[in-house]
Order: sequence, then structure tokens, then C-alpha cells
Amino acid sequence: MEIPFTKLHGNGNDFVLIDEYEETVIPDDLKAHFAALYCDRRFGIGADGILYLLKSADNDVRMRIFQPDESEAEMCGNGVRCLAKYAHDAGYVGEIFTVETAAGPVGVTVRSMDEEFTAIISMPTPGFDRPVIPASGNGEYHERIENFEVFAVNTGVPHAVILVDAVDTVDIAAAAPVIRHHASFPEGANVNFVEKTGDDSLKIRTFERGVEEETLSCGTGATASAAVVRRLGYMGDTIHVETRGGPLTIHFKDGVKMEGPAVTVYTGFISY
Repeated sequence: MEIPFTKLHGNGNDFVLIDEYEETVIPDDLKAHFAALYCDRRFGIGADGILYLLKSADNDVRMRIFQPDESEAEMCGNGVRCLAKYAHDAGYVGEIFTVETAAGPVGVTVRSMDEEFTAIISMPTPGFDRPVIPASGNGEYHERIENFEVFAVNTGVPHAVILVDAVDTVDIAAAAPVIRHHASFPEGANVNFVEKTGDDSLKIRTFERGVEEETLSCGTGATASAAVVRRLGYMGDTIHVETRGGPLTIHFKDGVKMEGPAVTVYTGFISY
């Protein structure tokens, strides 16, 4: 027996996609364990997560995402773009469609030019309603954790955002886990270290819960980081975010939107 899969990435944030649009391929009670097996970069295919593409009762398609630690994430911005590319290439959707996620429906607009795929996706409205973190005089929810001033914001999944002078000088492997597991985040959090590099540009590095290490890009993290600097009055409605894997653009006019690429790496079969 063989299970077909597709490997995709959004700025180096990579995923294995299992197409369950017509029928269930991996039983629900095995989806989490499947992620643990095949996200492994030495004994599996290697990925930051497994995307499951399904039909949706109320939207055009549905996405579920399981991470290497077997947890199911509510939302993933880069994952949505990767799933959007696959669904568009497969003919399941057109140029404009919606994706059902556990964080709510996500609108997608596809732009394909010269064989380069770009998608603009509607992100959840950033939430700063964190009563467990006391507000400062500016009305921002933050606290000091391990000598870092940490801002809490939810963009479909919980994020910690820390502004630093230079992201490349931060020992993320040492600093991020303490914040990721801090009591202020009962469900854990992705941890973003953010450097302002211009009037409308940021450079970020992200440690992702579920993956439990730094990834090359995080779409919800880019959105959370941009939302914090905008809320603090440092930048305007369009913010360019440089992740380790490439650029994303976050737009705050007429809702919150993220623009970025998605690439199909290869297709294959898992034999069992």
C-alpha cells in the first residue's frame, strides 16, 4: 500500500500535505502520531508540520495541521499558503476562496506570475486581550520574563513578541523555551524576537511551539510582530517582515492580510 504526499514550503517553513479531499487517508486517531513519525528529519520525510486537506461544509476547503510533538495547531499562515497552492494546482479552488481552520475561516486570493505562486490571506484580527499579563501605561499587555519585555498577542495562535536591538545576537535556543512555557501562556506560545530595520520593515526570528525549535519562517509570528510594532506607533499599515527563510508583507488596511510565496518541492509515496 502507498500513501501519496506532497512536500511544500512557505519561506522555508516546510510541510507534508496529505490530500483527503475525496476520502480519509490517515484515520483521525492516527493523524497526530503520523505527524510525529514523518516530520522527523532523520527517520521520516522531514517537516515542520503535516497539513491535511479536507472538504468543508461551510468553506471551499478545510485545513488541519499537526506538529512534530503530535499537537494540533489552530492556525498556520505559511501552512495556509502551502495548502492554497496545492488546492489551486489541483483544481479544487479558483483564484479567490476560503479555508476553514480551527481559528476560523481564512480568505485567500491567489496570484501566480511567471511560475511564481503568491497568496494573500486574511489573518485573524490580532488579539491583545490577555488579562493574565498586566497592562502598561500604553495599554499594551506585557510583562518582564527573564529580562525581556514580552508582549502577548494572538493571531490565531498565541505569540510572545520581544523587541531587541539585533535578532542575530539572541541565543534563541536558550531564551525562547523559558518564555514559550511561561505561566502567562497557559497553552504555550510561539516566541518571536523582532528587530526594527527601517521605517516600515522588521527582521524576526521565531521559536515555534509544537516544533520546539526555531523555524525559518512563521506567518502568524510575522503578523503578531507587525501588529505589536504598529500598535506601539512605530510603523504604519504596511510592514515588510524579513524571516530567515524570506520576506512576508503584512497589510493592516481593510483588515489584516499576509502576502507571501508558497513552493511545491516534490511529490512522493509512503509505502507501508
